Amino acid sequence: MSSVSLAVTDGMLPFELSLAYEVFGSAPAEVTGPWYDLDVCGPDAVRFGRFRLEPDHGLDRLRHADTVIVPGWTDIDRDPPSDLVDAVRSAHEGGARVASLCTGAFVLAAAGLLDGKRATTHWAHTDALAARYPEVEVDPDVLYVDNGSVLTSAGKAAALDLCLHIVRLDHGSSVANAAARRLVVQPHRAGGQAQFVTTPVPARDDHPLVALFPWVMERLDQPLTVEDLARQARMSSRNLSRHFRAATGTTPLQWLLTQRIRRAQELLEKTDDSVETIAEATGMGTATTLRRHFNRTVGVPPDTYRRTFRTGTRFSPAP
Repeated sequence: MSSVSLAVTDGMLPFELSLAYEVFGSAPAEVTGPWYDLDVCGPDAVRFGRFRLEPDHGLDRLRHADTVIVPGWTDIDRDPPSDLVDAVRSAHEGGARVASLCTGAFVLAAAGLLDGKRATTHWAHTDALAARYPEVEVDPDVLYVDNGSVLTSAGKAAALDLCLHIVRLDHGSSVANAAARRLVVQPHRAGGQAQFVTTPVPARDDHPLVALFPWVMERLDQPLTVEDLARQARMSSRNLSRHFRAATGTTPLQWLLTQRIRRAQELLEKTDDSVETIAEATGMGTATTLRRHFNRTVGVPPDTYRRTFRTGTRFSPAP
């Protein structure tokens, strides 16, 4: 039986702690073999928000774990507690796999476990992580990063993705899918997916572009240009770009590409259409063009993305 220890400290984030406990603390009904032996390790009583937690063991117990999970914590403006940092480093040196959830990456970085490695954390804190620990290659655009014995995740839902990824590594796809079904989440999101895909639209009904957006969405299969959009909006291309930047924070072509990618995601999830057909339906023209833009934006190829949403016998889960 593999052992998992949650390394806790004052001010940790309850959501990340709870989801890790939920994933590793109880096996899905479909599992007949051994599951994880889970414990919580921390210094005396731990406080977070209005809650108080009594750990099962002290931090010295981390060195006996096969896997150590470090949940996020709130006060990233100060250095992580030295006893926690030392215990996590010691556990890794002893052979433990160490994973951080959200801002738990600051603990791993303080322990030196991320030096020279690619890592991530919640997108709102990636700049702070990169500034404080310049030896770390911080990637703000992914859900999680797996370096083998050291893993990091972005925030909230991405932390759940990483936990399910660990289950997949340890127990295989079918068990990980069963765990996901119990939690009522999709079976698997590849770590390279973007943390989010922005699809901004104007908030005001009287905005000069408000009628343009639904017009574009009905014509994503067509080879639209900036001039086409400007003509429909009855303004110059220059004015269109200015209004687009003010309303969405991006250019007309980038916004249009984002909508095409989102439409491709929907078709990959809900239909059996080939990549070539989806490329035509989203105005990408060819499968090669779709694959290039999709992989760059989402972080995984279209075929891999589709497999993560299919649980039937016709499609195999992503490896």
